Amino acid sequence: MKVRVLLFASLRERAGRSRFEVEVEADCRVEGLLRQLENDMPFLREVGRFAVAVNEDYAGPERPLRENDEIALIPPVSGG
Repeated sequence: MKVRVLLFASLRERAGRSRFEVEVEADCRVEGLLRQLENDMPFLREVGRFAVAVNEDYAGPERPLRENDEIALIPPVSGG
C-alpha cells in the first residue's frame, strides 16, 4: 500500500524534498515505516528524536498505517 510522507524543517533540507510517496507492507505500523525510511535516508538515524503525526494526529510507533495515510516527520524546533 502507498502512504505519503511529509518532511519538515531540517529533515526537509537534508532530504532535498518535502514530500513523497512510499510503498509499505499492508500490516505496516509507524515503527516499520521509520525503519524503512532509515534505510533510504540514513541521516534519519543521526537526527535522533522527532515527532511523527499520522493524518495530523501525533502517533506512537505502534500506530497501524492505512492506504493513503499522510505521515509527517517533525524534528525538534528551537527558537529565540
